[in-house]
Amino acid sequence: MMVDAKWIDIGPVEQLPALGSRTLPVQGGQEIAIFRTATGSIHALANKCPHKNGPLSQGMVHDTSVTCPLHNWRISLLTGEALGEDKGCVPVIPVKIDAGRIYIERAATLAGVA
Repeated sequence: MMVDAKWIDIGPVEQLPALGSRTLPVQGGQEIAIFRTATGSIHALANKCPHKNGPLSQGMVHDTSVTCPLHNWRISLLTGEALGEDKGCVPVIPVKIDAGRIYIERAATLAGVA
């Protein structure tokens, strides 16, 4: 079995319920929120709303956005950009699915490490 140093295996797709999320702590870095949409696509963002650092992982997932639980800002799961009148952006972590497992890009995951 070959290990790809560019990607981190974080587990099976089935661990994420549709319209659900999980968090992934990153030692020395920002916590990551992993989301699954109703259509089954998987997305990852830093787990902090650009508004007041609300935990996006605790928000409601709609189509390809998540609503922050603190002040109802909607954040795109595709771009990390705040939607509507709100302005701000949260880092997006590249995701790939291979053989039913979720992989996130190592460099982007560790970008917040000091």
